[in-house]
Amino acid sequence: MGAATATMLGKAGVRVALFDLNKEAAQKTAAEIGALAISCDVSQEASVEAAFAEAERQHGPARIVINCAGIVHGRRMVNQQGVMPLDEFRRVIEINLIGTFNIMSKAAAAMIPLKPLAETEERGVIINTASIAAFEGQIGQTAYSASKGGIVSLTLPAARELAKFGIRVNSIAPGLVDTPMFASLTEEARASLAASIPFPKRLAHPEEFAMLAMQIIENPMLNGEVIRLDGALRMQEK
Repeated sequence: MGAATATMLGKAGVRVALFDLNKEAAQKTAAEIGALAISCDVSQEASVEAAFAEAERQHGPARIVINCAGIVHGRRMVNQQGVMPLDEFRRVIEINLIGTFNIMSKAAAAMIPLKPLAETEERGVIINTASIAAFEGQIGQTAYSASKGGIVSLTLPAARELAKFGIRVNSIAPGLVDTPMFASLTEEARASLAASIPFPKRLAHPEEFAMLAMQIIENPMLNGEVIRLDGALRMQEK
């Protein structure tokens, strides 16, 4: 989803900087669209500060920030192997939720001194990635749902805090998206997942996430919203 959004932004003429722990993967996309690839661990404050400093040095201050970093996790709190190790739960929260806040707060601090755009009086827009698991977490998703639920909950207060500076905050909550996570599934498994979606009966394309991100960027009235992108899917308990 991040790569698709970066590509769409690049084609629109935006100067793009890709932050990724896997710099090699980021460099591949960056080479295709003429962007920067910067190594960054979103869970580490110093790493994020250094990444923003490098991006600003080469591109100038950011007015658009899109948080797509995250990990998927599936394990029951208690299973045959025992209790989920606390460090396992903590890692999901640190990357998905704390990482999102880390990027958001550093981005907002850099946007506040900028001159507002004449047309909209905006200084910037921040888009976070939640998940429908924040609302209908399945069995085995306690850590993942908690991390994404936190992103949902911080969207409105963050938007309210930053409103006086002309900075908007929104989140996208995707359903089942055809990302590399699903690449290892059999065609039968993919068809079963697609059948669970009311319409369209298929996995979402990463480009559809990018399209929604672009609409959020372009529409100044979208603020403090969590928008589901799921084809009317409501996840069952498992």
